[in-house]
Amino acid sequence: MVSWTENDETAWAVPMMAEPGQRPVYIYAQWEIDLVRRELRSAGELVPLGGRAFEILAELVQAEGQLVTKNDLTERVWRGVFVEESALRVHIAAIRKALGPDRDMLSTTVGRGYRLLGAWRIRHMDAPLQSAATGLLPSTNIPSASFDLIGRTAAIAHLWRLLSAYRVVSLVGPGGIGKTALALEAARTPPTGLAADRLLVELASLSDPKLVCSVIAGVLGTKLEGEEISPESIARAIGPRPLLLILDNCEHVIDAVAQVAELVVSRCPGTFIVATSREALRIEGEHVYRVLPLGVPPEARLEPAGASAYSAVELFTSRAKALGSSFASDEENIGAIAAICRRLDGIPLAIEFAAARAVMLSPPRIAALLDDRFKFLTTGRRTALPRQQTLRATLDWSYDLLPDDEAWLLRQLGIFAGEFQLDAVIALAGEHIGDVTGQLARLVAKSLVVADIRRDSPHYRLLDTTRAYALEKLHAGGEYPDAARREAKYYCGFFANAEADSEVKPQAEWLTIYGRHIDNVRTSLDWAFSSGGDAQVGAALTAAAVPLWVQLSLLSECRERTELALARLDPTAANAPRLRMQLSAARGWSLMYGVGRAREAGPAWAATLQLAEQLGDRDYLLRALWGLCIDQFNNGEFRRALEFAHRFADAVADSGNPVDRMMADRLLATTLHYLGDQRQAYHHIGRTLSRLSDLAAKPQVIRFRFDLRASTHYFQARILWLLGLADQALSVVERNVEEGRTSGHALTFCSVLGQGACPIAFLAGDLDAAERYCTMLIEHTERHPIRLWNVWARAFRGVLISRRGDVATGLPLLRKALELAGEARFLPRFLLPFGELAVCLGEAGEVLQGLATADEALARCEARDEGWYVAELLRIKGELLLLPGARRSTGGAEQAFDKAFEVARSQGALFWELRTAISVARMRMSEGHPADARDVLASVYGKFTEGFETADLSDARAMMVKLGS
Repeated sequence: MVSWTENDETAWAVPMMAEPGQRPVYIYAQWEIDLVRRELRSAGELVPLGGRAFEILAELVQAEGQLVTKNDLTERVWRGVFVEESALRVHIAAIRKALGPDRDMLSTTVGRGYRLLGAWRIRHMDAPLQSAATGLLPSTNIPSASFDLIGRTAAIAHLWRLLSAYRVVSLVGPGGIGKTALALEAARTPPTGLAADRLLVELASLSDPKLVCSVIAGVLGTKLEGEEISPESIARAIGPRPLLLILDNCEHVIDAVAQVAELVVSRCPGTFIVATSREALRIEGEHVYRVLPLGVPPEARLEPAGASAYSAVELFTSRAKALGSSFASDEENIGAIAAICRRLDGIPLAIEFAAARAVMLSPPRIAALLDDRFKFLTTGRRTALPRQQTLRATLDWSYDLLPDDEAWLLRQLGIFAGEFQLDAVIALAGEHIGDVTGQLARLVAKSLVVADIRRDSPHYRLLDTTRAYALEKLHAGGEYPDAARREAKYYCGFFANAEADSEVKPQAEWLTIYGRHIDNVRTSLDWAFSSGGDAQVGAALTAAAVPLWVQLSLLSECRERTELALARLDPTAANAPRLRMQLSAARGWSLMYGVGRAREAGPAWAATLQLAEQLGDRDYLLRALWGLCIDQFNNGEFRRALEFAHRFADAVADSGNPVDRMMADRLLATTLHYLGDQRQAYHHIGRTLSRLSDLAAKPQVIRFRFDLRASTHYFQARILWLLGLADQALSVVERNVEEGRTSGHALTFCSVLGQGACPIAFLAGDLDAAERYCTMLIEHTERHPIRLWNVWARAFRGVLISRRGDVATGLPLLRKALELAGEARFLPRFLLPFGELAVCLGEAGEVLQGLATADEALARCEARDEGWYVAELLRIKGELLLLPGARRSTGGAEQAFDKAFEVARSQGALFWELRTAISVARMRMSEGHPADARDVLASVYGKFTEGFETADLSDARAMMVKLGS
């Protein structure tokens, strides 16, 4: 019953056309839904149903039992008009009332949408659309195609599907989107069995709306001698004849066209109309089909074959080659073409203009020149309408049709680089407020503004080319400075509550509200710090927008923006100390996670602390103490870090906020873990965990820039592992990875993978899991610009490759990553890759270099009191001293192992103790002392209560069995 047509844009269910002289009607039991007559019938009797309710019912029956979401229904039925959900519920109730005893056929999925139940089938009945032509009208005047229409296969199929259900279909969209091309190609390729005449009425050249009827009559070949040419006379002339009438380019004579179209479809049962316009006709029975841009590749880099599969790229390449261009389809050129298509919003006419330039210029050069697109994209087809021969002329046509108030508002909207809300438009209008809501609605209707009404709060945007045109007009009229100032002040207010909201809203919801405005923030800041801007407004906006960069993990941008704001801040301004405090904290945070810049974070946090104390701001005091504690970790001052952790604990001792007390215990647990005191670390992480139930379901703690719940669990896993509680640690890791993934916070997920999952899976000997987590981290840090964690992940990948036996491949990768890390290689997280570097060097035969690396790491740990990994470094050094070569020393190895035992036992690090015992046992076996070897293993193995399937415990057990026999 249904055939599917697919291309790279959308797949539509297209009902098979009936035999000539028939129309499809949906039937189930006694019910009939006639989409052409727009009737609901029960046992042949008409059941009254309003227009909107019938459109909803039509959408549901055509979905063939599939769920149709609330958003899809409102978007299709109300077509660009924002309505409350209550309006949809009213019409749903009307349908249920009409269905009477069968009301349960209309099923509700709570919170999502609706479906129409039942085994509906299609019966073919008499339909005027399929009637035979009478010969009184010419069969067609549709011109032959001069080129292939690319990327519109699904759209053509969908248009014919709409014409089987609606008498008037308006193809609506901005200039150059391809409305006319789509209508004409559909008319050239009618469904099998369609015998209706197909006529094109071109209205673009009309200057007087009064001539619309005359032009239509002329195309029809109708002679109305002695009779005034009017909509009524045209309808009488057409009568019952089957006709598909295409009314092309209606926007400048829209009222006259609407009057004719409405009268014709009401009196001529065989006539169907396709209108192309930048706004809808707004007549009874009309279905508005908004023509979408061609598909463009995402910004993520694709292989040339992948990018070329998008219809916009295919159009550019096809037109350029047809004009004689011979560029290679390599990664550079296809990447540039993809960028061109994105910048031109997938609009076919603009892409054709750009493709014409490829005869003389390379695609990368074309992409570079698009900023001046209105001078550059001027090569249209000579046979095209004048308004379609340059990109500027295309937009001039739409702009010149606007009333003064709408033209003024369109210019103002050019200030927005991204999406915007109605509140922002009202703020932008300022003293020119007027009927700004109505003006905006009319610009949406005329396809000059794109509306997204799928969510609770509608958002709007300009296509990039439209924005460039409006912005040019804004500058030309001298209106830009005032508009830029109003925009920047609006976003200062808009982001005023962003930080507080992040404490109570899930990150996905928070980003839905704030994240989509980042481009507007960027352009506002660019203006504020320009020569004609306002640096104080810029500093205030920077401080307000810090949560945006935090949530999006844009560390470098956060640092650059805050540094600029600090440099331009007026110290005499009344709010300067508070702004400096806020900006210093943001700079300190962003520096801590930057490659090669971590050591600069300390002064920023110190300045924050000083200002917080002066201003009596407890919130920023805690941020500064936390930042200074982490800064001491990064600089290897673990005793100083412990001092700041205790200062933090003292500051929150009398706090009624459970989060503050949790943070104090977490800081102490983290510091003690790195110092090597795993028992005390376990005590404090336990206290933190005991209070997690007090934490709200929204775990994002913006003050400290990470998810407290997820970050607590990965430190719990590390501590459990070192204490020898392997099964518990692995269980926490598994839950923590999912927890970090669903938190949506990019930086937290890096730590979940890099601090917990990767090293613990590696130490457990599960290299497959470690590889999986490592790949996850690399892909995550390529999607989000978090370079330091990306470097760590690549170092860890080198470790894994080497551990699998391919040292020749893994060792260079490990060395290169540690070199790229720069000073960051001294951060605690790099200590494990550094120790494994010593192991790899030994396996590669570079024993002396391996020993030097181990000694360097041990010296670093001693100087910094970084004790958590010391026992393992001593064990690695002992293993290296047992390798053949000039430095081989059994005595030295034994001394290193003894020291490793001592450190591990003092710390409660049972896992390091086990590893050392395995190394000692191997040494005793090589010396011919199997009983001693077994005793060493048994004394440590017996302390374990779980984790017996992990690699080291399995190895120890196998060795003991062998030694016992």
